[in-house]
Amino acid sequence: MNRIKEVLKNKGISQTWLAEQMEKSYTTINEYSRNKRQPSLEDLYKIAEILKIDIKELIISNKENI
Repeated sequence: MNRIKEVLKNKGISQTWLAEQMEKSYTTINEYSRNKRQPSLEDLYKIAEILKIDIKELIISNKENI
């Protein structure tokens, strides 16, 4: 699972803009944002680079805080 939608919202960036930067279709970015399709690790790195964030901010941890 990823947090792309949340990060985009927090930064005030549209999915359309990200799609243009990634050279991907809006549909692809929208599917990533809705967790209907998961981006490759390479695409996650590219998204993090474009948004100027650590890749960890895009991923939901599979472990609960202890």
